[in-house]
Amino acid sequence: MDEKGIQRINELAHKAKAEGLTAAEKAEQKKLRQKFLADIRANVRSQLNNISVIEKDGSITDLGETIGKKKPVRLEDAE
Repeated sequence: MDEKGIQRINELAHKAKAEGLTAAEKAEQKKLRQKFLADIRANVRSQLNNISVIEKDGSITDLGETIGKKKPVRLEDAE
């Protein structure tokens, strides 16, 4: 998510506390929050998929495979 999207999330949050939101603004806020969370999840998954741990016995454990959720990261899913 770009800086403009994050600023809009913050604007809506401040407005919600101060005076409340219209139905359209609530829908926009929900959509922006979902996009933000999807971007964070994709980022974390990408990082975990690229981490390998060297065990005490010398074997290498790939965290992406160990977790069992090694999936290609598709940012278009977040949109």
